[in-house]
Amino acid sequence: MTSEQRNFVAANSPAATSVPSPDGSGALSTFRICDFTGQLAGAGATKWLAALGAEVIRIEDPVRQGRWDILRGGPPYKDGERGLDRGGAFNNHNAGKYGITLNLRDERAKDILARLIEISDVVSENFAKGVLERWGFGYDRMREIRGDIIYVSNCGFGHVGPYSDFKTWGPIVQAVSGLTFTNGLPDREPAGWGYSYMDHTGGYYMAMAILLALVHRQRTGEGQWVDLACTESALALHGPALLDWTVNGRPSRRDGNPHSNRNAWPPMAPHGIYPCMGDDEWVAIACRDDGDWWRLAGLIAEPWCSEPGFAVHAGRVANQDALDTHLERWTSGRGKFDVQERLRAADVPVAAVQKPQERIDLDPSTEGFGLWPTVQHTVMGDVRVDGQPVHFSETDWEYPRAGPCLGEHNEEVLTSLLGFTPEEVATLAEEGVI
Repeated sequence: MTSEQRNFVAANSPAATSVPSPDGSGALSTFRICDFTGQLAGAGATKWLAALGAEVIRIEDPVRQGRWDILRGGPPYKDGERGLDRGGAFNNHNAGKYGITLNLRDERAKDILARLIEISDVVSENFAKGVLERWGFGYDRMREIRGDIIYVSNCGFGHVGPYSDFKTWGPIVQAVSGLTFTNGLPDREPAGWGYSYMDHTGGYYMAMAILLALVHRQRTGEGQWVDLACTESALALHGPALLDWTVNGRPSRRDGNPHSNRNAWPPMAPHGIYPCMGDDEWVAIACRDDGDWWRLAGLIAEPWCSEPGFAVHAGRVANQDALDTHLERWTSGRGKFDVQERLRAADVPVAAVQKPQERIDLDPSTEGFGLWPTVQHTVMGDVRVDGQPVHFSETDWEYPRAGPCLGEHNEEVLTSLLGFTPEEVATLAEEGVI
């Protein structure tokens, strides 16, 4: 930690606080989810529901090649140790869930799955189109097992339409939907959206879809199939761009556009990310109006601040490239937290661009908001996971367990929910059913 970071933390650290512990009656504690979701677009959805009290039973099939979660054994690894039960991303995306294994080529495993569906409220998955159907568990079969079952599927292109047979991945969804095309700097090739943005967004939409279907069933008694397509979720993020094309005939990519470091509406200047002293250090600054600008100009107090072209808002927007060049020279000789502290004191919108360690370990808001709670993993011990950025006055969220090891809760689930004896579970394991 640099001296600047230490000073920033010391000056801003609040008294230690923590997320209130729920009393065991989470908002969704009456619901059970039979969950096949993986990666993040699906697993992120049911992680939300598990944090809010739902009983989520994550089912994996290690016998079918690739049917365990592709992230299960992937990095990051705690202490550098690899293994199927040491995948950091899998643990993060599946915190709070139970985990069982079923060899769905065996009829006895299919019977177990049918019995789980019978006592579940929701079946969730984000396989490619038709996977559950081929296993013998399409929506019609699920309704035979439980008439009011809610089935929520989430794949790249949904189960209907000309693209429905295509397989995809988060960055592909972003490309097909046009998001990649709209992101970049002027006169440069599209830059894309970095990490798989639509895995996150697809998970959020899926969580909402599950909750809305549960509300509908509570009101009417009806289950339903919710067919979610991540590509459509991405298209829903294009509102302003689609409106601009429809009304004005202006495409997102044209001379001077897009400029992903600026927001064209509402226009602001300066409005961007500016280099600071050090390696890859940056600060974000936005001046909404003349008041913000003159407070910033008074703080900088250099001759260029008085140039006629910068005197009013319209002039600064028109001369934003020149303005940015001047501002970059000023910020580049200063530490980002120093700039942040000085501009905050002047009531100018600003934020240092924080790196992961700074945001997670050093930012004083981390503990107070409970954004990265620690869970106890059976193999890895204490590990941190992403928390949920919400707090409720009457209920709250928590992760009662870490992500499951492969088949970790086979005996617990089969004995407590389905009435098997421990001896019967052991036999099923010996015979490759679980």
